[in-house]
Amino acid sequence: MYDLISIGDTVIDCFIKLKEAEVSGTPDSPDYKICLPFAEKIPYESVKVVPAVGNSANASVSASKLGLKTGLVTNIGDDQNGQDCLDTFTKDGVAKDFIKVNVGKKTNYHYVLWYSPDRTILVKHEDFEYNLPNIGEPKWLYLSSLGEQTVEYHKQISNYLISHPNINLAFQPGTFQINFGVENLKDIYARTKIFFCNVEEAGRVLGITTLGVPELLKRIHALGPQIVVITDGPKGAYAYDGAQTLFAPGFPEHEPPFERTGAGDAFASTTTSALILGKDLPTALSWGAVNSMNVCRFIGAQEGLLTHEQIEAELSKNPTYKVSAI
Repeated sequence: MYDLISIGDTVIDCFIKLKEAEVSGTPDSPDYKICLPFAEKIPYESVKVVPAVGNSANASVSASKLGLKTGLVTNIGDDQNGQDCLDTFTKDGVAKDFIKVNVGKKTNYHYVLWYSPDRTILVKHEDFEYNLPNIGEPKWLYLSSLGEQTVEYHKQISNYLISHPNINLAFQPGTFQINFGVENLKDIYARTKIFFCNVEEAGRVLGITTLGVPELLKRIHALGPQIVVITDGPKGAYAYDGAQTLFAPGFPEHEPPFERTGAGDAFASTTTSALILGKDLPTALSWGAVNSMNVCRFIGAQEGLLTHEQIEAELSKNPTYKVSAI
């Protein structure tokens, strides 16, 4: 039996480290933009290609590192990029039983414009045919980013969950899943054991941008998830289980963040994995905070992921770190 099977798109991330750019606007607002000269030749510092990533792929790798038996339901092309993804999953202990290689198709390829510690990602999801295979009855499903033509695919996932009531669901919606609207995914929300998003995404899910985090937690909880977790970048994360609200501050950093891609994925997948391993919610959130911090020390979403023992060692070195009720 699998401990966790993730469902979502897999991509290649091409990190382009920019040397010259300007940032305008206010962080965490719609006017926050990266600006480059138009119709110019713009120098860049370096390029690094990272295969086999994406929210769900990252979650499977994260869970595997923590000792769980993991698999991934995803589509790739029959190109060299797809083979690179398969090789990476083999190396990282992620089962390939449910990975579909699409003949004549390209593997998803994203460009990451990396400037300072943050990034802007140019995304393109290939037009794959999505069908849910028979995945048996894993302990957990982890559902995250899928392409914009997948509303019907989500109905297949909902029906599978209805027919397998013992499966727990972690849901970390991607951009298109948020854009589908709550009504189109109401059965997914209703079936969710634990839900993850950041503050801005919570406002988009609800169609309200003026609420504080405590109210955002309660309103998303009312959609069906048993536990709602909302992250707020390096400031920390909040969780609500219908009875109490918890706050997990950002874990103390070893040094200023190098690159933040995958920090949210690390937090969500590690918190979920800790719950699967029998940890209580405060402990699970503390694990998520540690892995989120460490991922920011490396390029990409997976290189900085830690093992169970490494997370415990970080926590033991920071005994004053505490997840508390508020």
